[in-house]
Amino acid sequence: MSAPSTQPWRKPSFWLLIAALLAVGVGSTLAVRHGMQTRQAAREQAELPPPRQVKVVALGRVEPVSRVIDVATADSGRIDRLEVKKGDQVEPGQILAYLDTYDVRRAERDVAASELSEARAQLAAETTLGDSQVQEANSRVAQIDGPQQAAIAAQQAAMHSLEAELNVAKIDLARFQQLNQAGAISRQELDRQRATVDKLQADLDNATATRQRLEQARLNDMKNAEAQVASARATTTRAQVASRVDSAAQSLALAEAQLARTIIRAPQAGQILDIFAYPGEAVSPNGEPVLALGDTRQMVVVAEVYETDIGLVKVGQPVTISSRNGAFSDALTGTVSEIGLQIAKNDVLDDDPAANADARVVEVRVKVDQSDAVAALTNLQVDVAIDIDS
Repeated sequence: MSAPSTQPWRKPSFWLLIAALLAVGVGSTLAVRHGMQTRQAAREQAELPPPRQVKVVALGRVEPVSRVIDVATADSGRIDRLEVKKGDQVEPGQILAYLDTYDVRRAERDVAASELSEARAQLAAETTLGDSQVQEANSRVAQIDGPQQAAIAAQQAAMHSLEAELNVAKIDLARFQQLNQAGAISRQELDRQRATVDKLQADLDNATATRQRLEQARLNDMKNAEAQVASARATTTRAQVASRVDSAAQSLALAEAQLARTIIRAPQAGQILDIFAYPGEAVSPNGEPVLALGDTRQMVVVAEVYETDIGLVKVGQPVTISSRNGAFSDALTGTVSEIGLQIAKNDVLDDDPAANADARVVEVRVKVDQSDAVAALTNLQVDVAIDIDS
């Protein structure tokens, strides 16, 4: 019987050990090679320039270019009737609704207008009467002034005549004095000539005094007549009526202002987006608005850009707008038209529950090229991608 073999390669365990050692060696070699390759790739990646950002993405909401305007009432009351319905296009100043106090205010306005018309008619009558009195007073002035001017002129003519006679008499008196000294005429003739001169001088003095009296009388009469004219022009009755006209005009203006407060008008052109109060419902200036209005002929998207990205956004950059909910199928285009000046908390919230609900953002307004596609989608949430590379 032969002895058992002592050669190890004849045993299966030997070969299993050899296989295990080879496997460990190969694995170690591959691990070392992979580590070296990984470190080499990391070094190459670190040497590459950082990736350049080409877009700024944000959430946004759709609204009219004029923004959504909440139209409220200027006075308290109840809606009496609406003149528009949702979707109607309106023009600036167009009547949208009436309050229930409109009829009362209109009646007050009509009463004030009637009182003003009556006061104006009375003022016109008083003015006509006053003009007649002024004309009559002016006529009296003419009646007084004409004859007195004629009398003064006649008296002045008489004075000129007396002055001429007096000058001749004085010349004759001087000649008579020379003749008397020469003995050519008697003393009696000289005295008679002197008496003639004295009489003419007295007549001239009387004529002068008469002219002065006539002038003073005319001056006094003219002052009285002019006072009558001034009194006719500014009578107390007419002043009182004019004051009534002013008061009635102010009352009418107040009544018209109060009437206007019962009418709700469109502050600008646009479309009625929503109605919040209907006939019979109470409204007040400090309460809920009556309706919402916006100019949907041009729509914009208000994108809420993170404060960390706002420095990359510029006016005029192209924008792509999409709807994650399928409100419109094809992506829309637009242009950045305005960048806000304030940082605030975001208003448009993401559907992702992990999204930051307290992010600090800046509102960027984007003019939409295809306004018709979103004209009826005010406040729709959209995704905005601003191409900052262009």
